[in-house]
Amino acid sequence: MDITEFENIADRLGEARAMVSRRVIGQERVVEETFVAILSGGHGLLVGAPGLAKTRLVEATGTVLGLQSGRVQFTPDLMPADILGAEVLETSEDGRRAFRFIEGPVFCQLLLADEINRASPRTQSALLQAMQEHHVTVAGQRRDLPVPFHVLATQNPIEQEGTYPLPEAQLDRFLLQVDVPYPGRAAEREILLATTGVADIPVAPVLDGTGLITAQEAVRRMPLGDSILEAILDLVRAARPDDNADELVRRTVSWGPGPRAAQALSLAVRARALLDGRFAPGLPDVAALAHPVLKHRMALGFAARAEGVTVDDVIDTLVARIIGAEGAV
Repeated sequence: MDITEFENIADRLGEARAMVSRRVIGQERVVEETFVAILSGGHGLLVGAPGLAKTRLVEATGTVLGLQSGRVQFTPDLMPADILGAEVLETSEDGRRAFRFIEGPVFCQLLLADEINRASPRTQSALLQAMQEHHVTVAGQRRDLPVPFHVLATQNPIEQEGTYPLPEAQLDRFLLQVDVPYPGRAAEREILLATTGVADIPVAPVLDGTGLITAQEAVRRMPLGDSILEAILDLVRAARPDDNADELVRRTVSWGPGPRAAQALSLAVRARALLDGRFAPGLPDVAALAHPVLKHRMALGFAARAEGVTVDDVIDTLVARIIGAEGAV
């Protein structure tokens, strides 16, 4: 793949991101991180209070990327078969009986798992195999999912009523956790003007599934310098509470990120560079994506939480120590 092809891909991605940002006003960082997750070939977990346009973002992203979309509204009574599908017994006209598999909504290219933490852990786990292996097993038979396949899940804060914490294995399947904040005053004013009129802001396809796969291949072909690779390894390994960790991590962190975090960060920094029209990532990319990659892969001990320490505090300290001023975003 030559420079011209990279430039064409970057231009189309820039157009797609700008179109989604016009529809999801004031959330440029959130849009960027969502695109990074998909370009890296992974899944994204959008975390924020209700009413912050998380569902709107996923729907606009699916349209702009030209992906076949599906949606599951997670509720406490949702069952795994409601996601994966099930076999039903049918009787033909000649009286013969046979099982026929009816595909669930997971058989799509972009699945919106809306309010994923309102379903029980048993139902949440129905996505584990799909997210990791891109196929599901129903009634002992493997059934492949479409290509590409991505999950964008929305999650309400776990402090709210009627929510279940996501299991650690489920969280680790998400390449990024994208925190969705409240918009600023100017952005909220623009939202009011844009969304309370007669017509909504339109979006149109910029890519399709084949174009997205090409962009994902471009991300993997992008060179990763030794300094960036070492920074990623240093950052991920420093977040683990083992004997080699510094005092802050040993005192506060119960469990840290595994090798999947390093894989995610190495892909994510390249995807962010391509989105910005650059053809190699730098230390600012590592610093910018440290929180989305690491935050949901770490847990603090009770004593640290009692002291008011947060995972963000720990990551900030590690980024400052390992990357320093060179990683200023």
